[in-house]
Amino acid sequence: MSLINPVILCGGSGTRLWPLSRKSYPKQFVPLVDSETLFQASVSRLSGAQRAFSFARPTILTNSDFRFIVTEQLSSVGVDPAAILIEPEGRNTAPAILAAALHLAESDAEAIMLVAPSDHVVPNVEAFHAAIAQGLEAVYDGKIVTFGIKPTHAETAYGYLELTAAPNGSGAAVDLKKFVEKPDVTRATEMLAAGNFMWNAGIFLFKAKDIVEAFNTYAASLVGPVSQAVKTAEVDLGFLRLTPELWAQADDISIDYAVMEKADNLAVVPFIGGWSDLGGWDAVWRDAGPDCNGVVTSGDATAIDCQDSLIRSDSERVEVVGIGLKNVMAIAMNDAVLVADMSRAQDVKQAVSALKGKGAQQATHFPKEHRPWGWFESLVIGGRFQVKRILVHPGAALSLQSHVHRSEHWIVVEGTARVTVGEKVQMVTENQSVYVPLGVVHRMENPGKVPMVLIEVQTGAYVGEDDIIRYEDLYARGQSARG
Repeated sequence: MSLINPVILCGGSGTRLWPLSRKSYPKQFVPLVDSETLFQASVSRLSGAQRAFSFARPTILTNSDFRFIVTEQLSSVGVDPAAILIEPEGRNTAPAILAAALHLAESDAEAIMLVAPSDHVVPNVEAFHAAIAQGLEAVYDGKIVTFGIKPTHAETAYGYLELTAAPNGSGAAVDLKKFVEKPDVTRATEMLAAGNFMWNAGIFLFKAKDIVEAFNTYAASLVGPVSQAVKTAEVDLGFLRLTPELWAQADDISIDYAVMEKADNLAVVPFIGGWSDLGGWDAVWRDAGPDCNGVVTSGDATAIDCQDSLIRSDSERVEVVGIGLKNVMAIAMNDAVLVADMSRAQDVKQAVSALKGKGAQQATHFPKEHRPWGWFESLVIGGRFQVKRILVHPGAALSLQSHVHRSEHWIVVEGTARVTVGEKVQMVTENQSVYVPLGVVHRMENPGKVPMVLIEVQTGAYVGEDDIIRYEDLYARGQSARG
């Protein structure tokens, strides 16, 4: 039985699903269409033993800001990764995939890799596994395999794969003729009718040695800095941090441009089992299954006499009501609301650019910020104060720290906290409070078996997240705000 090493890419942050997907917490970590997040669904899909192969423990590539989100979400689905590689900065998919290949090749150059983004939806997992089995035959022949999705409509948001012949229905791999950039509507309609064009899913299957050889042949300038970044990587709390100075020397380029469009040994496995990259709210609307009026509601949302619309509330405090809407998407968060014509789904990124231009924090950050110990949510921010709700996971602890510009009041509302203020350590239970004077070293911990929730009131001349001096930290974050 073949052993396949999943390599899951989850360091990116798209903007087309704003306001739900933002730089600080992108769509792969959000339960968009199910109770699981897209990342968790991807990991689950690439786990376990199948008829023709079994999956090894996954290798994850992400960035420093997301590393504890990754471990928390892996733990919640019971998956222990083989490695989590930390990219010092985003350099696109080519350096990331090469780093994973070099890391795996250190122990087994013949290792078979299945590279997949973490933000795709694949409803028919059994059909996807069958497609992987078909691809293995080509991989053993030295091919680099990519998976082509049978188009269901003339989509202009995807790149396409032109096959040398139309798939014959057997599922067997077909040689690739060329990659096709995102087309206009006319060209997309022509390709849909032709029958030998498929959507480019960005999912690949190959041996580690074959993809490394392809990089040496077609993108040799990447090999030096990436290989050195891997060789000199440092282990940090179970993560493997690629060396920043060397990583920065790698070109920012996709795997398609660097290798795939130049290689002559590519094969395409057709996949007809359903797929979406949820690249816009129109895709979320389609995948959610509109009702007889073409309407999808989610969360605290109500539709009255609406047609072909998506109405969604992702806030426990916001009720969204649509009346007489047609071809409209309305998505509400605690701090931002998007209302647009459904045909403009691909233009949502323009809203993010506009918000960045005016300095709006909503462009990139949520009110709820995730940390390795739990999360906090800003409830109210004033000129000289801020009120937060803080949740600390069982057994977790914030760093031993102090602040230069603010004092804090803590009121426990759920669970029990162990609180250090200066030399004093005490247990604080529900309805009890603690005052932390400005400049005093302090820490809060959750010694219990259930989440601990408290309300924090900060007062002072400055209440920004970078007003923090760390003395001890379980998560080795240094002095950075997110680490």
